[in-house]
Amino acid sequence: MKKVLVLDNDEAILEAMQDALNYEGYDVRTVTDCDCIFTLINEYQPDILLIDYILNGINGGELCHQVKNEEKTAALPVILMSAYPRIIDSLGNYGCDAFVAKPFDLYELTARMAQLISTTQHHLYA
Repeated sequence: MKKVLVLDNDEAILEAMQDALNYEGYDVRTVTDCDCIFTLINEYQPDILLIDYILNGINGGELCHQVKNEEKTAALPVILMSAYPRIIDSLGNYGCDAFVAKPFDLYELTARMAQLISTTQHHLYA
């Protein structure tokens, strides 16, 4: 079972994402606090990371940039999500593997997740 780590500051969105992704066959861990993201990644070893752009204390783009610039996590696929896609367009590239605008179609999201996981799987946690 593929593991997904979802980071969002909205509990209702996290609950909906957990239910939907569990239904699609993923093992899902959700978090609202990004302070210990590297510890969580190390312990949980997700196959993909979903990050909302609007977080408490840091924007998701900066967090994505940190994940992609850390040697141990650079190969981890990251999908940035936002209800404000114009923000992402205006601020540049954070190194994410994909961007998904909210609200999103669950089937499109899971298809993109599966594609990213399958193309990077052999590089993770080697």
